[in-house]
Amino acid sequence: MTIGAALLLIAVGAILRFAVNTVTVWGIQVHTIGDILMIVGLVGLVLWMVIWAPWARARRTTVVHQRPVVDERPPDGYVLGPDGRYHPADYPAEYPTQEYPPGDPRYPSGRRGRL
Repeated sequence: MTIGAALLLIAVGAILRFAVNTVTVWGIQVHTIGDILMIVGLVGLVLWMVIWAPWARARRTTVVHQRPVVDERPPDGYVLGPDGRYHPADYPAEYPTQEYPPGDPRYPSGRRGRL
C-alpha cells in the first residue's frame, strides 16, 4: 500500500465516521465501516513509514550520466573552429556577416542571422 492509498482510506473512513448522519443502511453500520477504513489506513501508513520509506529514500539517488569517451581528434580534412565545432579546413576563419542578401523577401526588415 502506498502512502497515497493509506491517506485516501483514512479520509474516506473519517467522512463515513464523522460526516454521515445515517447510522445504518439496510443492516450495514456506516460508522463502523468508517472506523474500519480509518484503522486500515493508519496501519497501512505505519507500515509504509516503517518498511517502504527507507527503500524510497535509497531509490532517490542521483544518477550521473557520463558521456562516452570519444576520439577527440577532428575528422580528416576538418579543423576545430572558434565556436567549438568542426569545419572544413578550407573554410574561412570568420563566418560571413550576413547569411541572406539585403533584399531577400524572407527578411523584409533586414534582420540577419538564423531563426
